[in-house]
Amino acid sequence: MGIDLAFIWAGLIAVAILAYVILDGFDLGIGILFPFLKGVRHRDQAMNTVAPVWDGNETWLVLGGGGLFAVFPLAYAIILPALYAPIIAMLIGLIFRGVAFEFRWRTNRWKTTWDMSFFLGSLTASFAQGVTLGALIQGIEVSGRAYAGGWWDWLTPFSLMCGVALVVGYGLLGATWLIMKTDGTLNSRAYHLSWFLAAGMALVMGIVSIWTPFLDPKFMQRWFSAPSIYYVSVVPVITFALFVALVLSLNAKRDGRPFLISLALFLISYIGLGISMYPFMIPPSITIWQAAAPDESLRFLLTGTVVLLPVIVIYTAYSYWVFRGKTRSGEGYH
Repeated sequence: MGIDLAFIWAGLIAVAILAYVILDGFDLGIGILFPFLKGVRHRDQAMNTVAPVWDGNETWLVLGGGGLFAVFPLAYAIILPALYAPIIAMLIGLIFRGVAFEFRWRTNRWKTTWDMSFFLGSLTASFAQGVTLGALIQGIEVSGRAYAGGWWDWLTPFSLMCGVALVVGYGLLGATWLIMKTDGTLNSRAYHLSWFLAAGMALVMGIVSIWTPFLDPKFMQRWFSAPSIYYVSVVPVITFALFVALVLSLNAKRDGRPFLISLALFLISYIGLGISMYPFMIPPSITIWQAAAPDESLRFLLTGTVVLLPVIVIYTAYSYWVFRGKTRSGEGYH
């Protein structure tokens, strides 16, 4: 039996996208929380917690997006015209927050303006990512090998709900990251925000989880028909257990645990998404194998990735190890 290169590449792209979501998610979350932090001193301290790693986190977006273009060209050719508007909004948001991130340190007079820009850029990028994900889950109309829908097909109540859900989820990642990386008054403020965001996360995850199976009969069959229900029912059980663990860790003020549990909530959500969508790259019609490039291309690109991917993983892990520990007020990297 030969090696299923399309399946391997689908797994690599999925890992790259998950790595981007959980790594860039918390620094986007800090931007979302900016208006709720008290004063310039808190915002400086919050920004200093991510200053050494935030741009490296976006490496995974390049890997995921570039990999999709190279190894699943049909998916790229269909998804891009279907989702131009939210994808462009996401890119503008990411660029805008990157400029604001650097410029706010160079001025006192315009610092408030750049703080607001950092917040709006983070909010726009996060919401657009959620809308893009929601539009992909609900399905894209395809005729032959091309997008057959309209300009505004992505704009639905479900995609907007996914946008809100990702903003809340990133906010929770940002707040729990600040719990782990700070002390003093900012640490207390992050605990306070985490309680509200944990409740919000439970609400939006519940809504999206209940809504998703009704989007497609295949989703409904996967989640509610025997024998698959016996296997997939473990997902909501684990999700409930993680929320209980999150509440207990916030109540016990264990600074590292809330962030790790929040990451686990994103991971279990991602697994749930995979259960619904597999084996489709573009629901409800294009599978992983239909979207993949020829085996010769997949094999050639996999050779380079086997070398490149460990370098990225080692570089990322080393960055987090070097800048481990709490970032205290008045200390920083700018």
